[in-house]
Amino acid sequence: MSPLSLSTAGVLLITVPTIAFGGVSLLSFLMKNVPGYLDNPVRRGLWRAGHAHAGVLVLFALVAMLYVDQSSLPETLKTLTRVLIVAAPILMPLGFFLSVVRPSDTKPSKLIHLTVAGGACLAAGTLMLGIGLL
Repeated sequence: MSPLSLSTAGVLLITVPTIAFGGVSLLSFLMKNVPGYLDNPVRRGLWRAGHAHAGVLVLFALVAMLYVDQSSLPETLKTLTRVLIVAAPILMPLGFFLSVVRPSDTKPSKLIHLTVAGGACLAAGTLMLGIGLL
């Protein structure tokens, strides 16, 4: 792996304990009957989605780093591909979490659009990587 992919993978690995902490937090909300979580289906659903997307997308990004260096893309596009693929596990969960920050929120705020931005980054990054591997 290139030094840039290795350092990117290192940063991604450092985020895994934060995702685990988020899972423990959600579990404690369930077990302790925290107001604003169990009684708010919108918030509960979006926070669960945020946690799930964070975990899956970090793992996906880690695997993708192995392939970026194998692609025939120029270095600048390899860097852009790395950035786009790593942006997804940051932007998508943030959108889910931040769109319903207050326990009383019954509909997502405009910050839900961060999930769309994360999805666009994921789509563009994986498309570039796929083309570079062909």
